[in-house]
Amino acid sequence: MMQFFKYPDRNLWPELLQRPVMDSSKIEEEVEIILLDIKKDGDAALSRHARRLGEEIHGNFLVSGSELKAASKLLDEPLKNSIQHAIRNIKRFHKLQMKAESPVEIETGVTCWRKSVPIECVGLYIPGGTAPLFSTVLMLGIPALLAGCREIILCSPPSKNGTIHPAILYAAQKVGIKKVFKVGGPMAIAAMAFGTESIPKTLKIFGPGNQYVTTAKQLVQRAGVAIDMPAGPSELLVWADESSVSAYVAADLLSQAEHGPDSQVILVTTHSATIENVFLELENQIKKLPRKDIAWKALKNSKAFLVRKPEDAIDLINSYAPEHLILSCLNYESVANKIVNAGSVFLGNYTPESAGDYASGTNHTLPTHGYAKTLSGISCESFVKKITFQHISKEGIASLGNTIEIMAEAEGLTGHKNAVTIRRINHAEKI
Repeated sequence: MMQFFKYPDRNLWPELLQRPVMDSSKIEEEVEIILLDIKKDGDAALSRHARRLGEEIHGNFLVSGSELKAASKLLDEPLKNSIQHAIRNIKRFHKLQMKAESPVEIETGVTCWRKSVPIECVGLYIPGGTAPLFSTVLMLGIPALLAGCREIILCSPPSKNGTIHPAILYAAQKVGIKKVFKVGGPMAIAAMAFGTESIPKTLKIFGPGNQYVTTAKQLVQRAGVAIDMPAGPSELLVWADESSVSAYVAADLLSQAEHGPDSQVILVTTHSATIENVFLELENQIKKLPRKDIAWKALKNSKAFLVRKPEDAIDLINSYAPEHLILSCLNYESVANKIVNAGSVFLGNYTPESAGDYASGTNHTLPTHGYAKTLSGISCESFVKKITFQHISKEGIASLGNTIEIMAEAEGLTGHKNAVTIRRINHAEKI
């Protein structure tokens, strides 16, 4: 069960709030060999390593158009309707992020503006092992398409019979992704980073994965390939008070604990009875989970904190910077205004974290491991770069030029000063 800490001293918080740490040095060595091999030998190395690690390769890596269409027949109608419902909500929320910026006249004759330009080719990695995350196809594919990316590559590991889970293929088809490849793990990351005969090189790679995938993403980033963000195990923090429903809180904690044995969930409260009740619910509910063995291991990495006052809870939350935060408390609106470090926040007793994972509209690809202190979750902006533009008229350079000249001269950059002076003199001579 979760570790329990009663009124912990603030000086101990940094130690108590540490995430589970695993030695990844051996993984890094193994992954680096795979990356270099695929960079050198392309598809041949890709096939070799895929088979060595247990992936079944049947013919071409590319999923055919007929395979994409056939996926629909393998799913029941309720699931297909649910995916389409989620697509509508995710599109509606993400479209709001695509507002164009208008030019601004900074001063007379000086106009500046920014334009969003889509990244031309992006790669999406979709896990397909014990939990085929077809929802991640929606969370990455929809903002990529709304942003206008010219080419979208999707890679996902095949099953033992050499096929990708039909829900992943159905989601890709409904979103509008046409290039899906049957390859997973660090091999997929290498292929999208460097390109092979079959799989195009991409400019930025998105998506979650296990330690091997995460390590591969970090290594290709060092090689100059952009990635969405550093990704660690899933995590959730719940602040519960006397108004919370212990059964709901326990269910929320288990919803993240079942992701993986290295996941971490945190409970914070000012009421000791809440901890007792939630612990009882955890014991009852976990027995019914098909992934209970995974959840039990995650709970051993997890912690419950009893703090003296709400201000302590807020400070603890901001110190931890959770990927997901649920505020199961009476005054959740005022508390939410004081949260400065979190990936995504869920308010009230009827807002489970699962809603954000699937269909409420927000994105579920979020910063973990404390990166919520500096990074945001995935949005349409993740798939574009911002280019600034400016136009200065003759009148503008005449009024702004002296300021630039003085500053450039003060920095000892005479060439910068002259680039302005020559224009001012030329303009003055023509007047």
